[in-house]
Amino acid sequence: MLQCKKIVIIGPESTGKSTLTEQLGHYFNCPICPEYARTYLKLLKKPYNYQDLLAISIEQLNTENQIYKKAMIEQKDFVFIDSGMIVKQIWCEFVFNKCYPFILEHVATHLYDGILLCSPDIDWVQDGLREYPDEGIRLQLFEMYKVICIEMNIPWTCIKGKHGRIEQAIKFIKNLG
Repeated sequence: MLQCKKIVIIGPESTGKSTLTEQLGHYFNCPICPEYARTYLKLLKKPYNYQDLLAISIEQLNTENQIYKKAMIEQKDFVFIDSGMIVKQIWCEFVFNKCYPFILEHVATHLYDGILLCSPDIDWVQDGLREYPDEGIRLQLFEMYKVICIEMNIPWTCIKGKHGRIEQAIKFIKNLG
């Protein structure tokens, strides 16, 4: 049976992760896993807290696993995951200076076959959920993501520039073999 590869798209907020995820799903005719945090936060009637990040992470993981299992049955080549558990780890650490062991464990064991790290070199756009327009903070978050990419020892690349992001991603994915 064909082995479906999991590609996660990560990076600071407003770096084109959701757009890139959708474009890749369309290009490769493969399923995508949306970022559950967006759905959760839109329904939340109060500011989010640390406990909300655990609830978001559990549902994100469940959704990733369901979509991956379906993709395996349908013999798809890839599943493209918008944000994933790595983003939950960074968000916990950056906003709350701590992270749930559940999230850390799943970042370490819920391995992806490739990581696309989106650079914050495009304009930040407010969408009602985003919090950090400051370029310095965006670069700080980007460096946190970069450290995780290096430590995970999984093929990864940085997607950068205002143009040609989809082409960069496609080239990386095709070279995964």
